[in-house]
Amino acid sequence: MKKVKMFGMATLALLGSTTLFSAVSPIAASAARTKVVLWDGMTGPYAKSLDKIVKQYNNSQSKYTVVRQSQGNYATLTQKIMAAAKSKTLPDMAQATYTQVPDYEKEGIVAPLDSYMLKGSNKISKTQLKNIYPGFVSSSKWQGKYYSIPFSKSVRVMLVNQDLLKQLGFSTPKTWSDVEKISKAAKAKGDAGVGFDQSFDMELESLSNAAGTKFVSKNLKVKFASSKVLKAADGIYGMLQNGEAWTAGADIYGTNRFAEGKTALYFSSSAGVSISSTTVKKFKLATAVFPSYQGKRSTELAGNDLVMLNNNKKHQAGVWSFMKYLLKDKTTEQWAEATGYLPLTKTARNSTSYKNYLKKNPLYKAAADSLPYGFQATAFSGYNDYRTEMLNAVDLVTSKKESPDKVFPASAKKMKTIISENK
Repeated sequence: MKKVKMFGMATLALLGSTTLFSAVSPIAASAARTKVVLWDGMTGPYAKSLDKIVKQYNNSQSKYTVVRQSQGNYATLTQKIMAAAKSKTLPDMAQATYTQVPDYEKEGIVAPLDSYMLKGSNKISKTQLKNIYPGFVSSSKWQGKYYSIPFSKSVRVMLVNQDLLKQLGFSTPKTWSDVEKISKAAKAKGDAGVGFDQSFDMELESLSNAAGTKFVSKNLKVKFASSKVLKAADGIYGMLQNGEAWTAGADIYGTNRFAEGKTALYFSSSAGVSISSTTVKKFKLATAVFPSYQGKRSTELAGNDLVMLNNNKKHQAGVWSFMKYLLKDKTTEQWAEATGYLPLTKTARNSTSYKNYLKKNPLYKAAADSLPYGFQATAFSGYNDYRTEMLNAVDLVTSKKESPDKVFPASAKKMKTIISENK
C-alpha cells in the first residue's frame, strides 16, 4: 500500500454530523457466514434506520453477515480510515463522499467495483443502472471505473416563509429573477428576501451549472473566474451588499435566523428540512425546488456514498452483495421514507408507497422533485485543498465584502496550481 497522507474534512461537513453517537449492530456473524464490516458516521435516527436495513439484509440470505460499526461522526470516521490504512486494519466498506474517492484511490485505500458491478452473475443490469438517477451514477465513477455507490444523498432546496411572501404579494418563486424581485420587495419593508448558510457556494455552482459552467470542468479546467460564474456571483454579492440577503456566518446554518420570520426564502440542504420543520413556529413553512436560472433548473447534490476498501479480497463479494441490496427499489424507498434522504432510483421515487409518504410529509416533496435536475461537482485528487480555497474566496465576499470580480480570479490561479500539483 502507498504511503497515506492525511487530508481535510471540508467535504464531509453534513448537517448534524458532529453529534457524537456510537452504535454497533448487535447482529453477530455465525460461523457459517462471512463477516463483512461496515464503518459509518450515522447518528441518532439515521443509525437506527441503518441498523434495521442491515438486519433485514442479514436475514435475507445466508452467505454473509454485515456488522455495522459506527465511528461516531463523519470527521472521526475519516480519521479512523486514514489510521487504519496506515496500520493495514481497514474494514471491508465505509461511508465516504464521492469527492474523497480520488484521494482514497491514489493512496490505495479503495477498490474498484467494476468486476462485481458490471460482470458476473450478481452484476447490475443495464436496466437497473439506468433506473438510478444519472447524477448519482456519474459521481460513482472515477477515471472510467466505478468506486462507490450512492447512499445517503441530499440536495439543495428552497424553504419558503409563506406568510411573508403573501404579505409581499408574491407566490413561490420559480425563477432566480423572481427571487431577486422578492428580495427587493422584502428589503423595502425592512425584511430580507434570502438567507444562505455560512457559504453560498452550492447555490452559486447550481446557478453556474444551469448557465452551462461548473467551477471545475470534467477535464479539470478551472472555470471559477469565468464570465458565467462571475455574473451569478455578482448577483448574489449585490443582494448581500444591499441588505436583501444574508449569510449565517459563524452560526454555519441559517435555520434559526430564518425561523425568526423576517426572511422570505432560505436555501438549505434537504437533509436539514426535518430540523427546520420543528424549529419554525412563527409562520407557515413550505419547500420548493431550486429556482431556474437562464431558463434551466439545476441543483447540487450532496451526501455520502459507500466504498469498498482494500482489505480482505475474500470479503469483497459480500461487500458488493450488500451494496446491491441497498440499490434495490424497496430498500432505497424504505431508507428515504425513514430518514428524509433521497430515493436513489426512479422506480422508488415513483412508487405508490413513496408517493403516499410525500402526501403525508409534503415538506420532502421538493427534494424528490429535484432529482431530475441534480448534479454533482467535479471530483479530483486534491479536491479538499481546492474546496478550502474556494470557500476562502466565498468568505472574502461574505465577511470581508470584497467583490467576486476581485477575489475569484486570484483564487482561480491558486486552484489551478492545486489541481496541477495533484495530478
